[in-house]
Amino acid sequence: MTDGEQRPGEGYGEDDETPLGGYATLATTFAATAAVFAATARHRGLRLPDTVPPWDVALLGTATFKASRLLTKDKVTSFLRAPFTHRERDSNADEVMDAPRGGGLRRAVGDLVSCPFCTSAWVAGGLVGTYAVAPRAARLLCAGLSAVVLSDWLQYAWSVTEQKAEG
Repeated sequence: MTDGEQRPGEGYGEDDETPLGGYATLATTFAATAAVFAATARHRGLRLPDTVPPWDVALLGTATFKASRLLTKDKVTSFLRAPFTHRERDSNADEVMDAPRGGGLRRAVGDLVSCPFCTSAWVAGGLVGTYAVAPRAARLLCAGLSAVVLSDWLQYAWSVTEQKAEG
């Protein structure tokens, strides 16, 4: 079978193209990465924080939002998605709408890298891992991504103001 073909019993129904095997591979990869991180942290004696202050959660959340949008919707990061997706159309604010291509694992990765909601769990995992190992660096990275979110809001507000002034 080629990468684009569905194996019997892999989907929800006979004609379903849902790449359950690919999804299982991605979920296993995510879980294995988290387990390796936890084992390595424990082996090295890394002391994880007892709590995460609300401000840090807000920074992590905002940074996760922006990084997920950058990875899944930005034109400049299209080269990362291109092996797994094809362009459906351009969207608002110079974002793009990509759709998964192929079948099996390729399709599953395409689903992942074209969906900001799906990608956000992976981004959050990376940011939280960074926060656990190097909290100051993670806060700086998250503050930078959060500043981009604030900048985006200001750009939208400016555009609305400009349109009202012209109209």
